[in-house]
Amino acid sequence: MPSYKLHYFNSRGFGEQIRVLFALAGVEYEDIRYTQEEWPAVKATGKFPFGTVPCLEVDGVMLAQSNAIARYLANEYGFAGKNNLEKAKVDMIVDAFGDLFKMAIKWYYAADEDAKAAAIEEFKTKTCPAIYGGLEKILVANNGGDGYYVGNEVTLADTTLIMAEDITKRMNPQVLDNYPKQKALTERVLALPKIADWIRKRPQTDH
Repeated sequence: MPSYKLHYFNSRGFGEQIRVLFALAGVEYEDIRYTQEEWPAVKATGKFPFGTVPCLEVDGVMLAQSNAIARYLANEYGFAGKNNLEKAKVDMIVDAFGDLFKMAIKWYYAADEDAKAAAIEEFKTKTCPAIYGGLEKILVANNGGDGYYVGNEVTLADTTLIMAEDITKRMNPQVLDNYPKQKALTERVLALPKIADWIRKRPQTDH
């Protein structure tokens, strides 16, 4: 089995889905967490392909970009879909959440409080209905929405949902209230024994 080292900050953010996938797979890895104070010196080493984290070190090879890392692990450990059509559906859902994250980043880097308020309003009135509304229909079309997004087993699409809810609830604490099937799916995924065990023991961080 490869030797894995995950490089990220001491937070959940875009690194948490990777940790959740490791938990689901029951795979050991080194969880390297940097403080904001440490990061400039670590970044200056030049070991990260784009000067960003998360990065996953696989037997000394650095993989950057959170989605690329997550897809790699999903393919390695059986969370990418059972066939090419299922894999395409999983990718479709993950990419849709990518559009959601763009708005979260826009809010995070807003220049002032007025810009933050405008980003939140756009998120609530435009982004959520477009993304979560479409995903609710996709979920309901698969076994009435009482299982998972794709097929009959948990996939990367479902773990992306729980990461999205965690990241975007700062913009809209009731983000899933209008999407009951996805709200229930979030609770089901978080209750999976391996994920629940990870949540119990993971370091407590603000975000």
